[in-house]
Amino acid sequence: MESLAHVVKVSLPRYLAALPIPDSFTGFFHLSPGTTYLSLKALFAETALCSSKVTEEAKTMPKVNLTIKKDSPKVVDTVDIEQIGDKKVFCRCWRSEKFPYCDGSHTKHNDETGDNVGPLIIKK
Repeated sequence: MESLAHVVKVSLPRYLAALPIPDSFTGFFHLSPGTTYLSLKALFAETALCSSKVTEEAKTMPKVNLTIKKDSPKVVDTVDIEQIGDKKVFCRCWRSEKFPYCDGSHTKHNDETGDNVGPLIIKK
């Protein structure tokens, strides 16, 4: 991720600043052949490379839900508004043993990961 951040924040801006990019579409016809076109080809190649890196990193990102209803294609819970009473506290960290309700597991999760997730509190 750091290498991608360096490319996006440092290398790419320097590279783009040095490119002879025309102000209009017709300006492309006035570019000198050779190095100008090679520079633009390199721009398109680097853009494609960055795109594939982002896609690959997204595939390897850790999952949020580690244990809850893993056999289901999507975790959906419904709570009737009449069941809420004066207050209900819902889990947003996906670590609660009482999911979808909060049991305070986010405290341990935040200590271990440096995250700042907390519950969703619904009051009347």
